[in-house]
Amino acid sequence: MFPQSHERDLATLVVPRIGCVAATDDPLEPYRLLDADGAVVAPVASFLRELLAASRAPLTLRSYAMDLLRWWRFLVAVDVRWEQATPVEGRDFSLWIRQASKPRVGPGRGGGLAAAAGVSSADRRRRPQSRREGLTGGLPGQVNLVTGKPSPGRGYAPRTVNHSETVLRTFYDFHREAGSGPMVNPFPLDRARRGGRSHAHHNPLDPWPREREGRYRSAVAQRPPRAIPDEMFELLFAALSSHRDRALVAFWISTGARASELLGARQGDADPGQQLITVVRKGSRAAQPLPASPDAFVWLRLYQQQMQGRLPAGRRQPLWWTVRQPPAALSYHAAHRMFERANALLGANWTLHDLRHSAAHRMARDPALPLADVQWILGHAHLTTTQIYLNPSVEEAVAALRAHQARQARAGTGPVPPAAGYDPRSLEVLFGRRP
Repeated sequence: MFPQSHERDLATLVVPRIGCVAATDDPLEPYRLLDADGAVVAPVASFLRELLAASRAPLTLRSYAMDLLRWWRFLVAVDVRWEQATPVEGRDFSLWIRQASKPRVGPGRGGGLAAAAGVSSADRRRRPQSRREGLTGGLPGQVNLVTGKPSPGRGYAPRTVNHSETVLRTFYDFHREAGSGPMVNPFPLDRARRGGRSHAHHNPLDPWPREREGRYRSAVAQRPPRAIPDEMFELLFAALSSHRDRALVAFWISTGARASELLGARQGDADPGQQLITVVRKGSRAAQPLPASPDAFVWLRLYQQQMQGRLPAGRRQPLWWTVRQPPAALSYHAAHRMFERANALLGANWTLHDLRHSAAHRMARDPALPLADVQWILGHAHLTTTQIYLNPSVEEAVAALRAHQARQARAGTGPVPPAAGYDPRSLEVLFGRRP
């Protein structure tokens, strides 16, 4: 057994920000994890190569590498080699990441990450808080008065913690099978699993139960759909400053495509005659045409006419470019900053992904549009994911309850008569009814 009585002072533990995740031009090794000396971490490189062989997307490899970077830095702080890690280190890492402050990152020219230059985006110095940041985000964790959404907190979100736990357990499972890692996974399964396969004895007639897999997973609250109300979307659209931005937002809100999927479109992917735009799906990497609204193609044509002769032409050339010269392909982070500037005029904190949620919510709530069609348009692998958007948003639920209360008041079906000793006139004032 491992020394479970061994305690570390995690509150004062200093985890150095050494190493980085570097992007490369090698399609067989799109991302590398480098240690403090700039050398490739071989155990991580073999793991990422395995993921790439299993048809994982390059951005998935980057996400996994960032989780492993945090783990590598923690091991340096506690002076433990990766192959000597035990469940004690896994437990302490899970405790540390829940109270650690995450670094703030910022885009550079054109939104390029520092990782593209060999410097991890996790090591970017935090930008000074600007007036725009105060309007749109406010203090970390504070609820925005316009959108009702909390600003990102200083620490790692529960979903990020769970993702790290899953990635690290998979990493050690891979090396345990290869015989190059420890015999015991530092991130074991929940004790209730008893080492067995998940849902091994499930009755197909019964619903699937929710089951904890990792021992150190965090509880995640179920969030309602984050749809932007129609009246607020009109104000947000009016705050956009260029035809390019209006075309992008019009495509996002009408197709439900992910932000990165639309930004990866080429000039030959837009088909105004059929009113279709083809995107490469994030998970399957398959090309899929999506129907878009006529307004989206009108704004696209205005954008193309405005940039006539200033951008490279060709069917394989990017569809979206930076406005500043010299032109560069528009990245996700540059588009995110564009949306932040529009948010700042309203004091809101919506994100690009909220546009996808809004489009999905509109489609799913349309009784004339089959849910299976919505699933295909959104690119969901399972129908249960699409069914989430059948749930009402917070604004819709509040409005429905208020309408219910108003109908009760008009029908005179208020609360039951008061018990003896209560003045009925006082209850009329309490519940807002007039005698």
